Amino acid sequence: MVRSTAPWPGLRPPRETAAAPAWNTSGLHDMTTIDLARYIRDVPDFPVPGILFRDITPLLRDPRALEEAVERMSTPWLGRRVDLVASIEARGFMFGGAMAVRLGCGFVPVRKAGKLPWRTCSVRYTLEYREDVLHVHEDAVERGQRVLVVDDVIATGGTAAAVVELVEKLGGEVVGVQFLVELAGLHGRDLLEGREVRSVLVL
Repeated sequence: MVRSTAPWPGLRPPRETAAAPAWNTSGLHDMTTIDLARYIRDVPDFPVPGILFRDITPLLRDPRALEEAVERMSTPWLGRRVDLVASIEARGFMFGGAMAVRLGCGFVPVRKAGKLPWRTCSVRYTLEYREDVLHVHEDAVERGQRVLVVDDVIATGGTAAAVVELVEKLGGEVVGVQFLVELAGLHGRDLLEGREVRSVLVL
């Protein structure tokens, strides 16, 4: 039986009624059965007036949608010799950790000031509504390691560009940048010019 989705305000209506997932021998369901966009909720004026926030929590609470999101985000990087996945707190952790397991590599947490216990390397960056600083442990990436940068959403691109800068400061090689959702109207990928940038959903 197909699990129903609660009719929460802001959720997109399904494009079509999805059939029950066809499970294959690997244990993963058929990746064509779920419209992931219907699990992204629009929240206006959050966290500040004028910002339309894309809420992924409806996707996170649905096990089939979450599994499919992780699989779609991971598939382009299978066989690409990824040594580490670097993700940004907090929502990036939800996908980055799962992707690291799927890719058979390590995981690097990139955090805000005061959250990491050891010596860190830092970079300041600009969001669409504020400035902030990101930190990573000095020993998180070894010189020459191949690193995939992962986050849930790319808006203006400042956060992802900051993580790329941190990885390269430590001597790592950025293999690419992966997102679940890309907000195309904000042109965030312009800050990542010359990088391989992939998104599952473009809104």
